[in-house]
Amino acid sequence: MALLALLAAALVPLVAAGLRSVLWALVGIAGLALAAAGVWWALAHTGVVRLAGVALCVAAPAAVLALYGASGMLVPALLSLALWLLATVAARAAVIPRRAPSAPERAPAAAPQHPWILMNPRSGGGKVDRFHLVDKARAAGARVVLLGAGRQDVAELARQAVSEGADLLAVAGGDGTQALVAEVAAQHDLPFLVIPAGTRNHFALDLGLDRDDPAAALDALADGVELRVDLGFAADRVFVNNASFGTYAAVVSDPAYRDEKVQTTLQTLPGLLSGPDAPKLRMRAGDTSADGLQALLVSNNPYLRAVDSAHPGRRERLDSGLLGLLCVRVGSAAQAAELLRGPRSGSLLRLTAREVVVEADTDTVPAGIDGEHVLLPAPVVCRTAPGALRIRVPRHRPGTALSRTPADWPRITRLALGRPGTGGQGAAEAA
Repeated sequence: MALLALLAAALVPLVAAGLRSVLWALVGIAGLALAAAGVWWALAHTGVVRLAGVALCVAAPAAVLALYGASGMLVPALLSLALWLLATVAARAAVIPRRAPSAPERAPAAAPQHPWILMNPRSGGGKVDRFHLVDKARAAGARVVLLGAGRQDVAELARQAVSEGADLLAVAGGDGTQALVAEVAAQHDLPFLVIPAGTRNHFALDLGLDRDDPAAALDALADGVELRVDLGFAADRVFVNNASFGTYAAVVSDPAYRDEKVQTTLQTLPGLLSGPDAPKLRMRAGDTSADGLQALLVSNNPYLRAVDSAHPGRRERLDSGLLGLLCVRVGSAAQAAELLRGPRSGSLLRLTAREVVVEADTDTVPAGIDGEHVLLPAPVVCRTAPGALRIRVPRHRPGTALSRTPADWPRITRLALGRPGTGGQGAAEAA
């Protein structure tokens, strides 16, 4: 089905317009490129140029649709697009394992005698109160500490709990708070429990926890297993998800960002993207280097995709012993349009490494550590600590399906022809 739909997607415009369909395809690509350039002008400039960028974002796709409609190509173009989407869906479905690989049976971990849980009542729009986490945790035998309204030293609270005999540390809150307590747990080789009571809970998602039922994570206190996962370090700061440098980190450093995210972003981006103070970062990772970067994302284990609208920020595993790197360099409207090429674009670089050095022309570098703004002395060395953290999770947890990687058309062709490859059918099913 994947190959037939792909073939039909190419034949429909050919039947409708013959060789002129190539010209219409180029018109569509040009419209997308102009729209991308318009986005750059709208984000990187102010005043008349920003208005022109917004107008171009709207006018370019509208003009393409109007040309398609006037020439009778709109219906064939939409049909071809639908067939291409069908081909992609079928191609991905073709390589789904017929049998889910069975996870190795893990022996239940011994129940902690003195578990300690830090809870942030304001996190996730009040999930701690909404799911009655305090009462449920205390009923499970845990000591609960609530974060107050003022700024508190989260790591110091965790260290104090360890000195008082805690044999498990846990957090019901956002990823930033999780990282601070996880570092203390790793330092003392204590198990760490994640309770997904934050807003996004990316770390919990990749651990297979149920984000819709934070209280279910408490089952790990009585019936849990342990996993070993990696920790990322940016200088001396731990991150469980990622450390971001450059444009995004500078935006979130603005105090107004918390209350007015969109307005603050639109006000600050022009200076950060095209102004004299725009951050220009340099990166070194092994034999690879890049300069003139405006944004750099270093993740604790690689993300599956640079952009994944269905499941953003998904990682296939948390124990690969590698950092994921995503570097962005856009200095003009032409480079913004080139981003349409994805990983083949010279403006986008993806790689993995065990260590990366982030350099700048300033003494300090703004960074977002799991969403928390910090200033780090330059250069910043980011590294991974493989298996540094003991994670306690419920023995029975739902898990979450990963977004699948893009279709591998050579492999799809081999499967369709009955030649799955040198590994045979078993290899095809396990991939």
